[in-house]
Amino acid sequence: MTMSPLLFIGLICLAGGGSLLPAEAIWLTIPSSGERCVYEMIQANVVVVGDYLCIDQDNVGFGPTIDIHVTSPNGKELYKKTNETHGQFAFTTSETGTYFACLSSHHDQSHYTVNGTAIVSLDWKMGIRTKDWDAGVELELRKSEERVNEISANIIYLRVREAYMREVNDKTNKRVAQLSFMSLGLSITVSLFQVWHLKRFFLKKKLI
Repeated sequence: MTMSPLLFIGLICLAGGGSLLPAEAIWLTIPSSGERCVYEMIQANVVVVGDYLCIDQDNVGFGPTIDIHVTSPNGKELYKKTNETHGQFAFTTSETGTYFACLSSHHDQSHYTVNGTAIVSLDWKMGIRTKDWDAGVELELRKSEERVNEISANIIYLRVREAYMREVNDKTNKRVAQLSFMSLGLSITVSLFQVWHLKRFFLKKKLI
């Protein structure tokens, strides 16, 4: 009796309490050659946790293996694993920018007979989503406090960005005004020179 991949995924979710394949995970199709990348714009000092799981598209079980590496905005490698079917990466961001997670099929699939595409579930959690919350009033209050702190951090970040953009805008307006005055002065100078030159020409020709 054969079992479809979707049914296999459902059984994994039931057996693991849904922890292996969370509802918020994204699904990526990884070809036999090349790589697929996902990215997130993340602020500094944010906890990031990612869970990934590779399954076969056409067969049941953990078949093909993948290589994965995660990089920071400046290209620093934060996580790298090869020949894996599942795993987890975690780090705290040190700078604001775009963080990449790139996945590709492992070059050696000699342990696996079918040479096809693989499906990867990737759950990329940030901030309060990385906390393992249990039921209870106290923990709900702590969860709310974490949300408030995250919102406050976002507001501060937006204010800093607004102040920076306002400063850039003021400098740009000042430079445009200076350029306008320079252009006006140059135009007046050229006009006066033309008038002087024409008057001198007419005097030479005794036309006036």
